[in-house]
Amino acid sequence: MAGSTMQKRMLAAMRPASLGEGEPVRWQQRKSAQTRLKMLEAAVDCLVESGYQGLTTAQVAERAQVSRGAMHHHFATRMDLVAAVVEHIFYQRMRLFLDDYIAAMAQSKGALLIDLATEAHWRSVLTREYAAYLELAVAARTDPELNAAFEPAARRYDEVWTAEMIESFPQWQDQWQAMKLGSDFAIAVHSGLLMHRPVFGPERIEQVLKLTIATVRRLYDPLS
Repeated sequence: MAGSTMQKRMLAAMRPASLGEGEPVRWQQRKSAQTRLKMLEAAVDCLVESGYQGLTTAQVAERAQVSRGAMHHHFATRMDLVAAVVEHIFYQRMRLFLDDYIAAMAQSKGALLIDLATEAHWRSVLTREYAAYLELAVAARTDPELNAAFEPAARRYDEVWTAEMIESFPQWQDQWQAMKLGSDFAIAVHSGLLMHRPVFGPERIEQVLKLTIATVRRLYDPLS
């Protein structure tokens, strides 16, 4: 129950404004929402396969199998599309992590929540949505127009993540700084591991993952 409440709260905070407060009621609205989602998912595929330069309205329309007119109706310009894709990716990253984490909690009674969260975050880093996020993050470094959409979304994601840790784990209130440091540490290590994955190989990756969990545990419990 607590996990479900946490999930609803975090997803509500990350929900793109274009989705509104709830599911569309009318058939035409539902169809429009489905078409928009189809385009956004096609845009994620374009990012993963061809990078930011491959994210064009023409490529997305072709992949989503929609007309140019339908594309223009939802996204009049490439930057309209880009801004929507940025929001979509951050929302999906949060949703996928929460689905995985909550499922792990249900299946692993008695396991340390810190371990479950750290392991779920590593799995989230291996998703297509995270690959798309990386493409946007790298491109935003040298593209001010993209960065204007990307950076606020990234900051909101971090704020929601941080606020939820405070809300969901009041028992760690006295260890808040250690809790945040542990989260930041795992995020940074996982991101770096993903980049070095082709060079490190499975065995070295596994060793670093075990070290990460041990280090995060130590931050939360210095006596362990």
